[in-house]
Amino acid sequence: MTSPSFDALVIGAGVGGLCAAARLAHQGYRTLVVERLDQVGGRASTHDVDGFKINNGAIVLELGGITEQTFAELGVEYNVRRPSPPLMYRIGGKTMDITGGGWGMLLSKLTRQGAKLVSGLGAARHDDGLPEDQLSLADWVGRYTKNETVHGVFRNMCGSVFAVGSEELPAKVFLTYFTRKSAFKKFGFCPDGTIGPWQALADYLPLHGGEVWLSSQVDELRVTDGQVTGAVIERDGETVEISCRFVISNAGPAATADMCPEDALPDGYTADLREKLKPCGMITVNFASERPLLDAPGLTSFGKTRRLVYVANFTATCPEMAPPGWHLYAGTSVPKPAVGDFDTEAETELLMADLRDEVPGFDEAKIVSVAVMRDDWPPQRAVAGFDLPHDTPIPNLFNVGDAVKEYANGGTTACAETAKIVVDKLTERFPR
Repeated sequence: MTSPSFDALVIGAGVGGLCAAARLAHQGYRTLVVERLDQVGGRASTHDVDGFKINNGAIVLELGGITEQTFAELGVEYNVRRPSPPLMYRIGGKTMDITGGGWGMLLSKLTRQGAKLVSGLGAARHDDGLPEDQLSLADWVGRYTKNETVHGVFRNMCGSVFAVGSEELPAKVFLTYFTRKSAFKKFGFCPDGTIGPWQALADYLPLHGGEVWLSSQVDELRVTDGQVTGAVIERDGETVEISCRFVISNAGPAATADMCPEDALPDGYTADLREKLKPCGMITVNFASERPLLDAPGLTSFGKTRRLVYVANFTATCPEMAPPGWHLYAGTSVPKPAVGDFDTEAETELLMADLRDEVPGFDEAKIVSVAVMRDDWPPQRAVAGFDLPHDTPIPNLFNVGDAVKEYANGGTTACAETAKIVVDKLTERFPR
């Protein structure tokens, strides 16, 4: 039998994989996406629990950046609604709206050192104002103030974007993001859950000569004369061999290396990848109520908490995410440590204690699910600032996703960015 032939094999239907596949299909490349799960989206997907649309990881979606630009270039609807205001702070039992005032307004309310902190943030807009690489964000804030609430604000904002604590993230990464990138300026929710946009990309592919194989797995990449020439795939209980011109993997660099024959990569390459990767962890409690528990329509962030980073109020903007008459929320924490092993039970209880303290009426709420992201299912495969390169020793094999992000980026935005970078390289190297 003749093996199916494709220009591009994309391994994994997460954000990076689908953005890359859709870009390739748009340019006329015959593209196959292989996903081991039974749905697309990966750690930015959604599933149904008792009529509630529960996200499996990523919660917010950027507006106005590379992700929305990708959809505009493809002509695909980007159905994301922006709450107004998008972000509020709950500090000392009071909810604060700093829309229009930003960091200056918030910090000036919390500490007499606020002006100095704002000055430090402003200096970071220039390269010579950035701190040295090894200084953590917690230590950088400590140069200005010992105020525990201020430290909590920075820690929780750090957790919101990068899924680590402020003591685990280089200050340079945080400051670069918030002074030069900052997807948190504009973001929203999808009424279908976070999976919505990624399902739209998956639906786009067959209309442009592409295919998406769900519940399928790449067992091995075929490598001939130093180039990937095809793959062995398990699909519907059968083994299928395909040929391709190049491969993009959204499975993570270590998993990608495991698919290659041992003699196709340098000695120690895979072990080195595993040592360098720094996956982190998060815990989310999805809860619902028949009366509204929070006034903030988007994200509520906090100052001094045990672990709670933010609460998302989905149904104020997207009532479709819950059964009629119900309000759906998600409270998320970053454990200590976020990188490495942690006590799941104890960390979950600390999050629950924070939710009881910070969300009036939480004890009467329905707990829809508790999700722990860690190990092989982390919120980020690499802590920002410790990312690996896109390319591999095999010249037609590339990685996309949250382990190979550009410096000081994070979340789904960073994954979409990697897709554009890699596709641009490959289409130049392998023209139609």
